[in-house]
Amino acid sequence: MKIINSLLILLLVFPIAVHAQTENTSYDEIAPFSEGMAAVRIGHQWGFIDESAKLVIDFRDDLVWNTNADASKEGVLGIRYPKFKNGLCMIQKLKVNDIPFYGFIDKTGKTVIEPEYLNITEFDHKNAVGIYVREAFQGQNEIKLGVIDYIFTEVVVNTNGEIIWPICEREHILTAKRRYETPELRAKLFGDDLLIFKTKDNKWETKKLNSYL
Repeated sequence: MKIINSLLILLLVFPIAVHAQTENTSYDEIAPFSEGMAAVRIGHQWGFIDESAKLVIDFRDDLVWNTNADASKEGVLGIRYPKFKNGLCMIQKLKVNDIPFYGFIDKTGKTVIEPEYLNITEFDHKNAVGIYVREAFQGQNEIKLGVIDYIFTEVVVNTNGEIIWPICEREHILTAKRRYETPELRAKLFGDDLLIFKTKDNKWETKKLNSYL
């Protein structure tokens, strides 16, 4: 009788165990595959599976995505779901006044380009265009608090995180939380080496990047 009771218990428990094992394959959203990996979402967190459906990057809340992404916009506002391009996927981190700064992870989930950009494109080519933020310490005020200015430069950055060409200084970017809007990019990459950018007088110019490398 004890053996029969034990078998009945096992039969009752086994379906529950199977359900628990398969439950984590039920996702709220699965993005298209890119470079052998697809982003999968549960709630507001995303992870990545490979082509065998194995979870290779665990769920995290810093991957960049927008339910209402505008594909006509360059940079972060046009990203519908996380994906790898040239081995890199965009992340975000809240920094100054809880404003999101953007960087990249590699396919192991390691941060390889620190979140130091207010806006940046994905690596559709071997480079990306972003607005880099640099802190400049200006000394102390009358109550001995450090005064820091922020310098914004639109740049071309490579997959190693190296700035290979500063396009122009960017002005009139507000970092106050209530008035903050993601600054638009004024430059675009066409292929690996051709850059077009808008000047201060609203004209367009072109540059061949290979002449600056």
